[in-house]
Amino acid sequence: MGALISEEPLLTPPLHGPHVLSRNEISFVVWAPYAKRMKLEISYGDHSNHSFDMISHAKGYFAVTCETSGGLQYRYLINGRKKRPDPASKFQPRGVNGPSSVVFPNSFNWHDQSWMGVPRANLIIYEMHVGTFSSKGTFEAAIPYLGYLRDLGITAIELMPIAQFPGERNWGYDGVDLFAPQNSYGGPQGLKKLVDGCHQKELSVILDVVYNHVGPEGNYLGDFGPYFSDKYRTPWGPAVNYDESGSDEVRKFVVQNAVYWIEEFHLDGLRLDAVDKVLDMSPRHILLEIGERVHEVGEILGREVHVIAESDLNDPRIIRPKEIGGYSVDAQWADDFQHSVHSYLTGERFGYYSDFGNIKDIAKSLTSAFVYDGRYSNHRGRSHGVPANGLGGDKFVYCLQNHDQVGNRPNGERLSSLVSFDRLKVAVALLILSPSLPMLFMGEEYAEVAPFHYFVSHSGKELTKAVKEGRKKAHLRDGLERRFADPEAESTFLESKLDHGLKSAGIHKTVLEYYRDVIQVRNSHGPLRNLQRSCQEIVLLENESTIIANRSFGQEVVKCVFVLGERAVKIENPAVGNGMCKVFDSTTYQENSIPKRIETRPRESPNSDLELRPFSATVFAIRSEPR
Repeated sequence: MGALISEEPLLTPPLHGPHVLSRNEISFVVWAPYAKRMKLEISYGDHSNHSFDMISHAKGYFAVTCETSGGLQYRYLINGRKKRPDPASKFQPRGVNGPSSVVFPNSFNWHDQSWMGVPRANLIIYEMHVGTFSSKGTFEAAIPYLGYLRDLGITAIELMPIAQFPGERNWGYDGVDLFAPQNSYGGPQGLKKLVDGCHQKELSVILDVVYNHVGPEGNYLGDFGPYFSDKYRTPWGPAVNYDESGSDEVRKFVVQNAVYWIEEFHLDGLRLDAVDKVLDMSPRHILLEIGERVHEVGEILGREVHVIAESDLNDPRIIRPKEIGGYSVDAQWADDFQHSVHSYLTGERFGYYSDFGNIKDIAKSLTSAFVYDGRYSNHRGRSHGVPANGLGGDKFVYCLQNHDQVGNRPNGERLSSLVSFDRLKVAVALLILSPSLPMLFMGEEYAEVAPFHYFVSHSGKELTKAVKEGRKKAHLRDGLERRFADPEAESTFLESKLDHGLKSAGIHKTVLEYYRDVIQVRNSHGPLRNLQRSCQEIVLLENESTIIANRSFGQEVVKCVFVLGERAVKIENPAVGNGMCKVFDSTTYQENSIPKRIETRPRESPNSDLELRPFSATVFAIRSEPR
């Protein structure tokens, strides 16, 4: 083997990481302005080792092109002292502290050539943690369930972060190798198999990516260059450097990573974690740069590609077009809906739930997305948010549960364990029938009984101790003094695994049938698929604890009645005089019975008043022409 050291200039912009030029030739590029000299150390399956001096280029880049063969693992040697994995490693077979491995492109046989993605307005998202979704906890182990998710009505799965994290148990937000799919999940090949399987079942795949910080263990980026800010911090450590000295190359690194997931793994979108902690005072915000580049790639590939942000700001600038000063992100999570429904139905008032609890909040979340749109927040001690005027429901992701809302509770309880079946049903109907992009958290569709705990598997005792102390302080800050599961214990992780066998019997079977039917109602009626809020009228009968949503699309009209109180409510019967018929009634789903089919024709002599039971959801529909 011999080194082919090239003096030619790098590509503009330089592409980080290894690049396979031919079957026997690989170029290695690393940005390391902190290094005076850099070596590439390669090891092979036969245990032979080779070392090559890398050529220094402008702006702190080093590169070398080598003759090589399969089975290659490598490290960088910084200034003759520090051996480090590649910041742009594509695979870490021995974890965050081990050597990096070259992944050869075109080694996977894709079957999704005709796949074009799912339009944003059709997204019904299913958030999944790979490690606890199945008993094996791998990408491939999730594939047998894809048909089940499609039949449920799901159109996209959203994977919690999969960038290489320490150990085998983690939510993924401690990832440190941003280009490397987690080894214990199955690495790059396993991820490609899962995505390919999803596309064959007409499911999009959205990946949760973390661009606000990098995990603590195995984080060697600071040895290479100014990847982190000197002036900003996040609750989880130093913020990524997007606007200080050296930030140009950091931005290129992050944008390359975003594009890599779309191109290499055929992903259909990215969920950007906590963008309120992506701190950037540049004239051109990094969120805009990520979104524009990802959309450019999507257009080239001929696929619907989505960029969705998680934000705590209630700031519509994130999703407004750049022409009026926005960041052009496609959609964002809107937590006020979850907070409003959860606090009202459970009675909980700790933490941010203390700002909610009134039926008016639920009604406002259905009309305005942000309940706090400049309103004073007692929890925050200041006014919060601005109005989201003029934005459609396809710009907002709503949920009842997600990894945070479940996993950040001391005992990881799900909503189905906190409220009665009737309250659960009306909550589900509010979510699925709202003018939004609904998202389910894995297992909620059949009332999974397993908790979803917070768990980690760091190797250092001090780091593990710090994690436990941090969790304890967070719970005490929210007024929760209960004991919580040990994040480090393997039993905590195992307790969080789904039990898919539950869904075939008892209340779990009924809940699953309920979710499936509500989704079908949404998909069967144009007004419920129409996410323009201008085509919706919300009527709040506060004294009756009832919300009526009148939705329209063309000549088609749907009326959704949500009773959210302890007393039955009488309303004017929609079937009188206008040909409306009842198409859905949550009360037909009982804990120990098979749901009854709803009569879809108006009765011969309907009563002028209709009594609706407490905590119920009822849907009436009328069309201009029968279908």
